[in-house]
Amino acid sequence: MGGVQSLRTDLIVVGAGIAGMSAALHASGRRVVMLTKAAFGAGGASPLAQGGVAVALGPMDSPEIHMADTGAAGAGLCHEEVVRVITNEGPARIAELVEWGALFDRRPSGIFQLGREGAHSMDRVAHAMGDATGAELVRTLASAIMRSSRVEILEHHMVVDLLFEWGRVVGVVAITREGRPLVVTAAEVILATGGVGQIFAHTTNPVEATGDGLALAAGVGARSAGLEFVQFHPTALVGPDLPMALLTEALRGEGAVLVDDRGERFMPAEHVLAELAPRDIVARAIAVRRRLGRKVLLDATGLGSLESRFPTVVELCARQGLDPSQDLLPVSPAAHYHMGGVVTDLEGRTSVPGLRACGEVAFTGMHGANRLASNSLLEALVVGARCGEDLAHESHQTPVAVNDGHKHSNFPLADSPWIDDGGNTTVADELRWIMEAGAGVERTQGSLKVAREQLHDLRRRVVPQPGELAHMMRVANLILKAAETRTESRGAHFRADVPWSSRCWLQDLVFEGDLLIPPHVVQPAAAVG
Repeated sequence: MGGVQSLRTDLIVVGAGIAGMSAALHASGRRVVMLTKAAFGAGGASPLAQGGVAVALGPMDSPEIHMADTGAAGAGLCHEEVVRVITNEGPARIAELVEWGALFDRRPSGIFQLGREGAHSMDRVAHAMGDATGAELVRTLASAIMRSSRVEILEHHMVVDLLFEWGRVVGVVAITREGRPLVVTAAEVILATGGVGQIFAHTTNPVEATGDGLALAAGVGARSAGLEFVQFHPTALVGPDLPMALLTEALRGEGAVLVDDRGERFMPAEHVLAELAPRDIVARAIAVRRRLGRKVLLDATGLGSLESRFPTVVELCARQGLDPSQDLLPVSPAAHYHMGGVVTDLEGRTSVPGLRACGEVAFTGMHGANRLASNSLLEALVVGARCGEDLAHESHQTPVAVNDGHKHSNFPLADSPWIDDGGNTTVADELRWIMEAGAGVERTQGSLKVAREQLHDLRRRVVPQPGELAHMMRVANLILKAAETRTESRGAHFRADVPWSSRCWLQDLVFEGDLLIPPHVVQPAAAVG
């Protein structure tokens, strides 16, 4: 590989969000190279997270109650032991963040000011700076990273390949914005690349969320699961912004309501929890009305001044000439979070030696068929830390020397792997609309079949080089396969042609690489709720 720059380190972290930074910080004694597609601390979904961290800190709350709420939202597919561990370890991770300088919102007495969001039975969502929790956690973790001499940060580097030799992952191939290749080898690679929202036309996810980690893992035969479960956030602000601006669920927790363009409130007739029903139920109720030509609006005018409690929402609305304290806000569901991902244990280990994953890219079984609001940051903090701590306690391994003839899925070519640099924007948009129409809030066998055929035609017409478009195509194909296979409705996966759940589908659909393991050989999930 003459002319290609190379580095060796102990640990590679791909992604610089809350999960990746948590892993790097807890991998004490390990030299870490962290690669991020964006500027450090600025890219990915973590800085955009408005809602908060769900954690049992209230006097009437407990990890057991939190666990029960998680299981109820997850529609029978949450993995019991995973939920137990994560809900129990949450308070300690919050305490650690406070020690590192995180400024959570507190009441005058000094106790945490906890909010309530959809499908929670208790006030348990800890916020920072009102609706800027993600940004505050990123600031805290990034400051700790910058104080560490162990972590080298490589900004604007996209990983386009995993190096695979002698049955294990031994490093990565990355490309800079300028097109320069870099090979980094290490004893372990952690994928912390976030979600897949950019494969849909309507999404709250940032431009970096192109399914990179899931596609890279599939390329080396790693197991993945839960891919059919894509959560659509009910209340994205309708307007010109792409990605769409999110109107946090905490607004509904404070009392904001959903009305149609006749001013009629409709959620009390849909679910006993009304606007605080699980996200899949609220999203479908909105989608049905929009499909019938009605507008849906979020009415927060009864909440008074929002500048101190929801400064991010106020700013996002102001960009579109709206004042949430006076105006009704037009909303629509948008792809927001992927419950599926690379199968891992609680320490981030995947089915492939040398490869780990944490955060949204991973499938621990925590979220089941539908994520409980604000459980994502909790999982990222807990599993990220456990992953790093486990690696810190392992005996140090020497990075494998990579030979010129090493096995990998593809070696990058000359063109840019970024969609916006490579002239592939039109093709990416075509893919997004295929997925939006075929595998959106509601799916049918017919819509999924059409989407599969259209994607097959697109992949035949366009053979992308390694990078974002190739990752998006691979992940879209996996999601469509899973959604076609699960012939029931459960959680975020709603099949309008089979709008009921079946006990025989109380199991995870698992892929090995790009191949679906026949469902009858998959062990049923240990269900909660």
